[in-house]
Amino acid sequence: MTFFGLLTLLGGVGLFLYGMSVMGAGLEKIAGGKTESILKKLTSSIFRGVLLGTVVTAIIQSSSATTVIVIGLVNSGIMKFTQALGIIMGANIGTTVTGQIIRLSDLSSDNFFVKLVKPSSLAPMSIIAGIVLTMFFKKAKQKNIGQILLGFGVLFIGMLTMESSVAPLKDSPLFLELFSKFQNPFLGVLVGTVVTGIIQSSSASIGILQALTSTSAVTWAIAVPIILGQNIGTCVTGLIASIGASRSAKRVAFSHVYFNLIGTAIFLIAIYSLKALVNIPFWHNAMNMGDIANFHTLFNIATTLIFLPFSGLLAKLSYKTVPEDEEERHPELDVIVLDERLYASPSMAIAHARSAVAGMAELAAMIQKKALSIMMTNDLEEMDLANKRENLIDSLEVSITNYLVGIAKLDLTEDEGLQAATLISFINEFERIGDRAINIIQRAGEMTDKRISFSEEAVTEIKILDSAVNEVCGLAIDAFKNHSTDSAERVEPLEETVDEIVETIHDRHILRLKDGSCSIEAGVVFLEALNNYERVSDHCSNVAAKILSSIQPMPDPHTLLRELHEGHQEVYMKLLSEYEKKYALPAFERAKRQQNESKPH
Repeated sequence: MTFFGLLTLLGGVGLFLYGMSVMGAGLEKIAGGKTESILKKLTSSIFRGVLLGTVVTAIIQSSSATTVIVIGLVNSGIMKFTQALGIIMGANIGTTVTGQIIRLSDLSSDNFFVKLVKPSSLAPMSIIAGIVLTMFFKKAKQKNIGQILLGFGVLFIGMLTMESSVAPLKDSPLFLELFSKFQNPFLGVLVGTVVTGIIQSSSASIGILQALTSTSAVTWAIAVPIILGQNIGTCVTGLIASIGASRSAKRVAFSHVYFNLIGTAIFLIAIYSLKALVNIPFWHNAMNMGDIANFHTLFNIATTLIFLPFSGLLAKLSYKTVPEDEEERHPELDVIVLDERLYASPSMAIAHARSAVAGMAELAAMIQKKALSIMMTNDLEEMDLANKRENLIDSLEVSITNYLVGIAKLDLTEDEGLQAATLISFINEFERIGDRAINIIQRAGEMTDKRISFSEEAVTEIKILDSAVNEVCGLAIDAFKNHSTDSAERVEPLEETVDEIVETIHDRHILRLKDGSCSIEAGVVFLEALNNYERVSDHCSNVAAKILSSIQPMPDPHTLLRELHEGHQEVYMKLLSEYEKKYALPAFERAKRQQNESKPH
């Protein structure tokens, strides 16, 4: 090959890889960040997981991308490791679609319609259509479709360029001699692994191998081990993505490695055992693009079928590699890694950041739920766990904010920019909820050291308040996680009920201080707890108001809250009455009855 032939080859490889990147980015934009939510919802069984992984990977044209998304979901605690196994298997099948598309180059016929679907015709047609949609249409969806078509066309131009540049090699004795060395199965597997690991795409490396079929040097003996190695090489992306991630996320990456390693070993043993026993007549025949695509598909489908009944074995191997530790009793403490490589798809990066914020919210709710119990019992183990959760919240506040700032610098649509900015405001609210809950917990030591205790009446009252605040916290988090209008609408009337409860308890507590039934020291702790409970409720109110303002055309959050409190909305007034009956009036009446019944007659 001449110097200029090498330049043409490298240019073709570059166009091919760029086309795949552009097409994948366009497909992800069309998905609008929904890929992540679809993956986590439709994995109730391993069979559904395999099907889902196949479909999603076929759409986004990258098993590496699917693996990274799944690792992110497991790392965020949204998806369990066992749910991820099926998707990983299916991703290997889905990635074979690219090779099946490329094989269209092998079509040969004088029929007009057959010629029309050949890459030599599809490429310029796709580029023309993509240019028209990108340059002359203004809607984002049309531009995204144009980007997909452009990527598709550039991909095939790259393929055709590679084919033409390597075609002269069929007459090169040096190339044929060098390529024949890959008949050694171990060397072939190694080459396939290394090349795919470098370019981090089995679809791309399969495409390059298909281009080399024009030299007639790619025989079954050479291509089979290379293809098997390419499936191992595609695991590199997942392993890199799992660095610094949770132990469960690391297991996902290793399960992908074991799936392909064991599958490769089974195929090598089966094929070379068969070859030793009987003569394989086509073993030294040249392969065409279709042969490579078919073998690649066969390998991944067969390996998946082999592993389906033994998915538990795959899980055990991954657990052996990344064993459980003591902290896995509390998976919420696993570090959430926000991968900046997702910046290539802003909608996906925003969805991933949102998942991390949801994890942060869950941590805050866990602290709040345990706050009263820890304050009353001074449980040191639970207190240590609460402090770890709070430290993680503080760490997440910084890391997610920085991640969103990075997203804001990308080329975002108006909606994506608004989503990123809004998420930052939610981060602050959830961080403050955690702070307020920790403030309650921190008085536990003082209560123990000074032997401070609340009166029976005060304990009954604060338990009622605690139940109401836990419910409002749960509603706010559900509204954020699931975009639930119903949960969001329930927050403000319950928040106003909490305010009423706090005011009533405060007045009753002042009376107890006056009549001497409560000490000054206990009174200070009690009133501080009331203030922190009220502030938690206020932050939940802010979360719900922002959600309601974003879901449907409404005033800004502050105007919305003012209008609700003025009592002009029937739904709000109905819910307010419901919560007052549930918490404010009946609860205190029960408390009074319990006190009266406990008094001697």
